[in-house]
Amino acid sequence: MFSPEGPRLSELAVQALSSVERGYDLLAPKFDHTPFRTPDSVLDATVAALLESGPYGTGLDLCCGTGAGVDVLRQVCRDAVTGVDFSTGMLEAARSRRRPEGPDVSWVRADARALPFGPEFDLVVSFGALGHFLPSELPVLFAQVHKVVRPGGRFVLPVVAPPRPGSPVHAMLLGFDTVMRVRNAVWRPPFVMYYRAVRFGDLWHGLERAGFRVRFWSLPEFGRRRDGSPRVRLLVAEKGEGRSPGTH
Repeated sequence: MFSPEGPRLSELAVQALSSVERGYDLLAPKFDHTPFRTPDSVLDATVAALLESGPYGTGLDLCCGTGAGVDVLRQVCRDAVTGVDFSTGMLEAARSRRRPEGPDVSWVRADARALPFGPEFDLVVSFGALGHFLPSELPVLFAQVHKVVRPGGRFVLPVVAPPRPGSPVHAMLLGFDTVMRVRNAVWRPPFVMYYRAVRFGDLWHGLERAGFRVRFWSLPEFGRRRDGSPRVRLLVAEKGEGRSPGTH
């Protein structure tokens, strides 16, 4: 699962027994060599889908980590791009990465549950961050995103179809979540990182309650499941007037 450049088991143990912020500060230098980083295939497919619907003006990468989502925004946004994260280590790693051509980037340290922005972004993206928020925190998170998106702007994130119960992937994710819940029951501070915390329907309805209109764009690069549904989609939450929710 980890490349030779990734963290050692002893490093992961120290990180897992830290707070979320401290754990990611420690992990940051080697984060891009772990399976926690969003795969390039998903990032590239997101770029392709957004180029078809864009271009966009200003962009925000929510919980930007080492900046992979910022690289997506720089390819689809004409103006300014911002990366926000509450891990100083992640932001330092993001600043040090070579960037593709595109608009300049601002890096901001802040909690996603209290964003220091007004309605100034045409596009907000997030990759793999929702597992760091408890279900009870999602209404606040979605309200913050709605606050910083301009009318007509969008909040976009990839959504992978859940694995079949009983499959090896399902068992692995269930085991990981169980270990994290046991860890948080016996150790402080907690490390919130769950892969099965947000259910598909709760995500959809939570965004609608925050004032978004929600649609799903299939990413054909990843094919379809046996029932015909897409393996990977983009969740597209639009603020203000727009087309009715649907799927394509």
